[in-house]
Amino acid sequence: MRFSRNATGTLFVGGAMAVTLTAMVYPSMLGVSTVSSDQSRIIANTQWGPLTEGDRDFVVKVRAAGLWEYPVGQLGLQKGQSAAVKTASNHLIDGHAALDVSCRKIAPLLNITLPNIASPQQEGFVTQLKSDSGKQFDVDFANILRMTHGSIFNTIAKVRSTTKNSLVRALADQANDTVLDHMTVMEKTGDVDFDTTLNTQTNPPKMPASQLTPPAPPAGQPQVVLTAPPTETSTALDLSGLGVGSAPSAPAAAPSPGASGG
Repeated sequence: MRFSRNATGTLFVGGAMAVTLTAMVYPSMLGVSTVSSDQSRIIANTQWGPLTEGDRDFVVKVRAAGLWEYPVGQLGLQKGQSAAVKTASNHLIDGHAALDVSCRKIAPLLNITLPNIASPQQEGFVTQLKSDSGKQFDVDFANILRMTHGSIFNTIAKVRSTTKNSLVRALADQANDTVLDHMTVMEKTGDVDFDTTLNTQTNPPKMPASQLTPPAPPAGQPQVVLTAPPTETSTALDLSGLGVGSAPSAPAAAPSPGASGG
């Protein structure tokens, strides 16, 4: 999926107007795939408050977001043409490494199984960006990531305002700050087409659940860990004030996903 502009500045995707085709990229972070139609259904009562289907799916989706955006950040450092794209890439790596630590901290406490690879659609974004070069990479990078972050921003607000689980609330706070930062650095690239982005966010297409859902890891597979950069500035959750003792020790780590997307 390629973004380009004609002489008038209209954004096109693969030769067709983006307003009709970029809808295909919308649900990357976006819609939370559910087991039942009721996201408010309580699936567990925990010492941190009831856990709903929506809460659980949110934790899984935050983890899945890092599993494709972290390697896209690595791609951006390699292939980005502008300093702004490289800056945005560093923010992706830094922010998602910290969110990943937080997801891996709270998931075992809430009995949530985390994926080791992103959804098929998210992996498709990585494949698309791997095939790009030159300025085309910068344009696709900025527009895909601005669309996905703009969409999850609304999801975070809904989870934060409705969850009764204090661990999920804390993760939503961290995710809110991280996603706002990532939206901002994408906008600073100067490559974002806002008309297309906002149209896609407000008119989401329907996608098969199989394309939106990250698969569960095989039994016994080591958990993938997103390694923080040496210059990290983002901070994972401190659970000591949330009724949690010492944080669980890190599981045996599989290799951190590189530019291949995990």
